[in-house]
Amino acid sequence: MAAQSLAALNPAAGGRFADGTIGGGGHAEKILDASSPTGWLFGFDRDGVAIEAARERLEQRFAGRYEIRRANFSEMADWVPADSCDGVILDLGVSSPQLDLAERGFSFQGDGPLDMRMDDRQVLTAADLVNGVSADELADIFWKFGGERDSRRFARAIAHDRAARKFETTRQLADLIERLAPRGGKKAHPATKIFQALRIAVNDEVGSLKRGLEAAFRILKPGGRLAVITFHSLEDRVVKEFGRAKARDYAFSGAVDAPEFRQPREPEMKWVSRKAITPDEIELKENPRSRSAQLRVLEKL
Repeated sequence: MAAQSLAALNPAAGGRFADGTIGGGGHAEKILDASSPTGWLFGFDRDGVAIEAARERLEQRFAGRYEIRRANFSEMADWVPADSCDGVILDLGVSSPQLDLAERGFSFQGDGPLDMRMDDRQVLTAADLVNGVSADELADIFWKFGGERDSRRFARAIAHDRAARKFETTRQLADLIERLAPRGGKKAHPATKIFQALRIAVNDEVGSLKRGLEAAFRILKPGGRLAVITFHSLEDRVVKEFGRAKARDYAFSGAVDAPEFRQPREPEMKWVSRKAITPDEIELKENPRSRSAQLRVLEKL
């Protein structure tokens, strides 16, 4: 959704931008191009391979106009000055290069180690969760992060099988799930939600997103825009809840929004579009993986 994201951020010469998930540098390249000749970009990514790919892509044309750090985007405000950016983009989820490399362990399409770490400096892997936490904890992960209705049955089966042999590969786990829930002609593999849930848990994606949204708000200047691309309902819900909280004209204490406890305040952000922006037909044909993408845009007041 590069074109839609660029339109939302509307980069101009002299602007300062942050790409919290720079990946291979696709969005960053377009932002720097549109903000030529004096725009500046801060880039972040947890993935060392992605960092090198982005630098290689950007260096020839945009040397001296960007800086990239290997870090979680939740740490943006530790480096980027407050109220300094005209736009921030977050393209969430796992990238195509990560999915396509079996050795990263994100996908069951090829057999690889049960890894799923976006940052290979991190200790915790998917294998650690599958082999190390209780069946109840596994079931909670599968349900909370994957919405898997058979979470408890799958978790009990994993706990049973790992007693005899630890789970080490993606194929080993996917085969167990498929034996328990045969595909029966369905397009989606029955392990899809399990793999999504493990990936989110391993990388603390929900926690990172919540912290990252607040960091993005801090580094945006008034009038600056935040563009977030999500790929599943859990991410999208976090973004919508953040946007609703920032756009409210009142504050309240406690966990319940009770009218009698509301205190008037000025909204901190506004929705640029209340409805999510989705890929057009051309992009869906060129990139089928974008079918679940949703772009939401907020502006700091």
